[in-house]
Amino acid sequence: MDSELESKFGSDATDEQGEFVDFENEVDDEDLLPEGIDSDDELARRARIRAATRVGSPVPMESLAAQVEAEPDDGDSDLPEGRFAERELSWLAFNARVLEQAEDQTLPLLERAWFLSIFSSNLDEFFMVRVAGLKRRIATGLAVPSAAGLSPRQVLEGITEGAHELMARHAAVFSEDVQPKLAEVGIDINHWDQLEDLQREGLRKMFRSDIFPVLTPLAVDPAHPFPYISGLSLNLAVVVRNPNTGKEHFARVKVPPLLPRFIAIDNAGRTYRPEDASLIGEGTVFVPLEEIIGAHLDTLFPGMEVVEFDTFRVTRNEDVEVEEDDAENLLTALEKELMRRRFGPAVRLEVAEGISDHVLNLLMKELDVRESDVYRLPAPLDLTGLDVIHDLDRPELKYKKFVPVTARGLADVESSTPTNFFDVIREQDILLQHPYDSFSTSVQQFIAQAAADPKVLAVKQTLYRTSGDSPIIDSLIQAARAGKQVLAIVEIKARFDEAANIEWARKLERAGVHVVYGIVGLKTHCKLCLVVRQEEDGLRRYCHVGTGNYHPKTARGYEDLGLLTSNRDVGQDLTRLFNQLSGYAPRTKFHRLLVAPRSIRPGLIERIEREIEHKQAGKDAWIKIKVNSLVDEKIIDALYRASRAGVRVDIQVRGICSLRANIPGLSENIRVRSILGRFLEHSRVFAFCNDGDNDVFIGSADLMHRNLDRRVEALIKIIDPGQIARLVEMLEIATSDSTSSWHLEGDGWRRVKYDEDGEPLTDIQELFMRNARSRVKS
Repeated sequence: MDSELESKFGSDATDEQGEFVDFENEVDDEDLLPEGIDSDDELARRARIRAATRVGSPVPMESLAAQVEAEPDDGDSDLPEGRFAERELSWLAFNARVLEQAEDQTLPLLERAWFLSIFSSNLDEFFMVRVAGLKRRIATGLAVPSAAGLSPRQVLEGITEGAHELMARHAAVFSEDVQPKLAEVGIDINHWDQLEDLQREGLRKMFRSDIFPVLTPLAVDPAHPFPYISGLSLNLAVVVRNPNTGKEHFARVKVPPLLPRFIAIDNAGRTYRPEDASLIGEGTVFVPLEEIIGAHLDTLFPGMEVVEFDTFRVTRNEDVEVEEDDAENLLTALEKELMRRRFGPAVRLEVAEGISDHVLNLLMKELDVRESDVYRLPAPLDLTGLDVIHDLDRPELKYKKFVPVTARGLADVESSTPTNFFDVIREQDILLQHPYDSFSTSVQQFIAQAAADPKVLAVKQTLYRTSGDSPIIDSLIQAARAGKQVLAIVEIKARFDEAANIEWARKLERAGVHVVYGIVGLKTHCKLCLVVRQEEDGLRRYCHVGTGNYHPKTARGYEDLGLLTSNRDVGQDLTRLFNQLSGYAPRTKFHRLLVAPRSIRPGLIERIEREIEHKQAGKDAWIKIKVNSLVDEKIIDALYRASRAGVRVDIQVRGICSLRANIPGLSENIRVRSILGRFLEHSRVFAFCNDGDNDVFIGSADLMHRNLDRRVEALIKIIDPGQIARLVEMLEIATSDSTSSWHLEGDGWRRVKYDEDGEPLTDIQELFMRNARSRVKS
């Protein structure tokens, strides 16, 4: 045991460091090479890793173009190596685009704070799942290279370098830009030492009454082992000294997660919760909760001297693994796994700048993290808490309010004598685009009417994520209590919503709803609702197929599509698919659906190949795609072949993109755009020219292995000519050079917001909001 640390804390600790080479240190790489390694070869290898893993910067375009030129043109085998961008680093490039939104001086100030919060929560999940998975593969010796040709260790090195850079930039945007500007408009986030005397006294009173009773200081010594640190919790590492012996001890204090992240206090010393915005007076400042606790540590350790305290935060592996084949009761097995998830290994340690070496070394030792896993940041840590600041009642600092409108064809539903949904849908299909088309007056109301209609005999519904006070759940329960047959396919393995979905599954079961959990080994991600109604001419099926969750809250902030229809073929398709999900129907065939894991990838590739044939025959050919992520190598290779054949390919992708655009001889006919804005672009659309007879699908599937191989996904073919034209126009606007977006180029992503004359390009979301408002006025 290190004698210095023993004298500091009176407990076992070491000063061991990991072996990771930190590229940001001012150290010559050659000095860090192990003995017996040829320095020239190793340094060249590391240089290649850096080039390949630079955030947003794939392998140089000239190098890949040279490979293309050198290869013979004899089919798939001639596609060059290095044609795929590394997916994990592409994700970091996506989060860098989120950060660019926070840096955008033209956005309302509180929206910039909101994007800082989103960046933080995105990165938390990335570390909990993707980085944790990489570390697990390295630890178990699974060194299979990625599609980009990098080993798990090389990818992890690239992530570490990129994440350190982005997190430092993120902290600087807050402390040097957003925080001072918030202070200028009366939203002052202050440190304890910046407060006035009256404010400090007010916070002391609040600490004694509301904070002190829920704190639990945990000492670390031979009789008290190092406590478990829960994932994403904010903590204080405290060093105290016994004045009688002079001996120093370590303790940990957890910042209570159920208390407000920031406490508001005015210049008269009155305290408020941030949600009480209407009560907050002039001179109000916001103080991080951990600073209030830190200023009162003497009350937690009476008779001891507080030597130092530092904030820290741990991110753990929180992915869930359930052996479904061996689990007799999937619900019970998942509940047990959720309990185990709390104790996953640490994958990241965030610490406040200025933390002493001996405290940091103790944390690293006890949490079993390496130096490369440590992120030193200016306080306050955990800027996910800025969502509380965003929620303040300051409309002048936010986007102008937008109220979704009722979709065309359903407008009469809002009148004093609402039109029956079934009458409307029986006459025509309704194509919805949320949030511009209201979710509450369309999908939500459709399901509510089905629950209340005495002619409805059955309701079948998939549920992947839904809200805490879900009216969808309430409608299903109402339908079951009315004696209807109600089936809910609840995906209890939806990541980070498992606990909520278990709760809803049990609530539905208690109400008499038939609840099933889909097919073993597959997540049910498709968005479907089927209503069976008795009518004069027999049973008729009414359907909804969507791209987004049945979640009223996210439907206000996510851009999604949905189709309401009573088409006979669609009704048969959904009946067969629900039977497949709830029973045994492995060889089901469909009329208008493509369903993963069997038919989406081959169905899309078949249509890509058809465009190639049309182009070679001199016919019209193009491909337009909108997805959240594009990773699947087989789909990407098919798109490369289409580009080589001269087919124009336009892709709108919000997040990960492993395809590399504008590579001569490979993808010069592929244009990739990314749009981020006030709404999260979430819909998936696949459109093919088909020599003028356009083939268009919408649905739940992204072009990723998990969606195409390990999930039940559904795409529906759109057949109404007007709706086809509307969707194709939407894709054309999104990828147009006149629309503000990020462009994927040979050396990474580039934001294009203004034209050559400095005029703002079209904001597609603003355009769609204007169109929605104009429908109301007309």
